[in-house]
Amino acid sequence: MGVVAVSGIAFAAMFGAAIVGTLLRSILPERYLSDESKEVIRLGSALIATMSALLLGLLVASTRGAYEEKRSQVIRMTADLIELDLCMKDYGAEARPVRQAMRDAVPAIVDGIWRGQADRFRSDANAEPDTGTEAVLSELQELSPRDDGQRARRARAIEVGLDLAQIQLVLFSQPDNAISPPFITVMVLWLAFIFGTFTLFAPPNPLIVAVLLVSALSAASALFLILDLDSPFAGLLQIPAAPLRNALPPLAILLP
Repeated sequence: MGVVAVSGIAFAAMFGAAIVGTLLRSILPERYLSDESKEVIRLGSALIATMSALLLGLLVASTRGAYEEKRSQVIRMTADLIELDLCMKDYGAEARPVRQAMRDAVPAIVDGIWRGQADRFRSDANAEPDTGTEAVLSELQELSPRDDGQRARRARAIEVGLDLAQIQLVLFSQPDNAISPPFITVMVLWLAFIFGTFTLFAPPNPLIVAVLLVSALSAASALFLILDLDSPFAGLLQIPAAPLRNALPPLAILLP
């Protein structure tokens, strides 16, 4: 289920619970709305509100940390590609096949990580985790250094290429949604209960309805941001692929 759909369901559940609370208020006998009952319900809703705030804070911190980690890995991949290309440029003309292999590998690397965008760029994109970097490493292994300078650059290039392949594998194998659905389900149920208690003792009026509407929308928006951050390579907050895709200019404009 999509992020927008889950957020919409959460909003409907919270606002619907507020409506149910209003209906209950009109049909419950007066003895159920005594001061003692109000105090117990307030204490229960305060407990659930505290747990909800704690869980929301943990989810925001967790998804934000994971998002920033993935973003740092993409930046590192981009830097590895540029360093590898510069290293092969300094190696000499013999490294031109390696540099071309790198440029051919970039679309496969990007399509393997941003799988939701693959069809927009290549209709035949396959999602093999070792596609791209394997060809680059194979070309590097075939280089035959003639002096110490080339040997040092080849060794460094292999080191950077292995690092690039490792990051690609980590990003490729990351799950689409790391947050377990029961977490979101429990969170929505807690929030719905809280919204239901809001209208249990207050008579409805336009101001209360507007406040509840904005509050439900705000809570649903928080869930939307959490779920969107949990999918760093899709959605509104996705990590951009353009810097990695365009990290290396075409080899034809660099060499005659």
